[in-house]
Amino acid sequence: MNKSNEIYKIAFSKLHGIGPVRAAQIISKIGSAEELFTNSIKSIWQETGFSKSILKSMKKEEAIELAENQYNYNLKHNINSHFFLDKDYPRRLKQCGDPPIVIYSKGKMELNQNKVVSIVGTRNLTNYGSKILHALIDSLKNEQIQIISGLAYGVDILAHRLSLEHGLETIGVLGHGLDRIYPFKHRSTALEMMENGGLVTEFMIDTNPDRENFPMRNRIVAGMADATIVIESKIKGGSIITAELANDYSRDVFAFPGDVDRPFSEGCNDLIRKQKAHLITNGNDFLTFMNWKDSKKKQIQQKQLFHDLNHEEEKIVTLLQDEGELHADVLCVKSGITPSQINVLLFNLEMANVIQQFPGKRFKLIY
Repeated sequence: MNKSNEIYKIAFSKLHGIGPVRAAQIISKIGSAEELFTNSIKSIWQETGFSKSILKSMKKEEAIELAENQYNYNLKHNINSHFFLDKDYPRRLKQCGDPPIVIYSKGKMELNQNKVVSIVGTRNLTNYGSKILHALIDSLKNEQIQIISGLAYGVDILAHRLSLEHGLETIGVLGHGLDRIYPFKHRSTALEMMENGGLVTEFMIDTNPDRENFPMRNRIVAGMADATIVIESKIKGGSIITAELANDYSRDVFAFPGDVDRPFSEGCNDLIRKQKAHLITNGNDFLTFMNWKDSKKKQIQQKQLFHDLNHEEEKIVTLLQDEGELHADVLCVKSGITPSQINVLLFNLEMANVIQQFPGKRFKLIY
């Protein structure tokens, strides 16, 4: 990506009054982020139909100044920026209704791994929760699963450390810019994560870890994963917010139950009671539910199956390999297959154990 193009993309994320929905609408009409900054308001108004008052209030010069500052810092510190329309942007996050327009990453990670799980919970981890978490990560170690958490005290940092111990790629999502580590005590773990995972944030440099940033951080933790597991939690807190967000994004949520008199099991028990989380007691329960057991064997079987697909079925499989989870209507449009025919093809692929259907007529490959 050339310098000016990346700066324009970063600046796009800082425009006043522009969220992901409006951003996508603008880009679809004018073609690129750069056009918004280089064309006149009148020209943009004619192409997009957006009101001139909105276009005038975007504060483009201020956004460019912030973007140049971030871009220069990125170059010096090996930070990557990912625009929400770029191929390397996390596809699961893109499927959410409120994805960040730009995210920043640092480390050696794949933002579109086949299997991703977020692990969250209380900062006041008990011996009970620690025992659960040790056993859980141990059961996931052979399945090439990427672990996401928030680098906070308690469950988060232990999930990261255990992932590193077992060779699992792990990503910490931050509520501040990549020019600092919070809590500072976790800096050594964060540096170690750079070799097998790394850090992700939507916040620019010079952003402090303020309280209001963490609910925004939590939506990325939920949105980047196929599933969220809650280890221990009070009835209210960041992990419950993350679980609620995962539900909103139609992602699976799992929780470990605990004694009714344990304050840090109250949140998990409540999620299970309200049917907002599946009850699990070990990692094997989770892997079975997600159909992630013996994944290497399944991948070999699936590759063999792919040789027997017809041309239209191969189109569907290729789209799901590239995009992850897709709605039936989106598959119809992208493949050029008629609605009546796509329903038959999807049914056949599901019966052949190639794809799996999720609520809302969404489909993804079985790995």
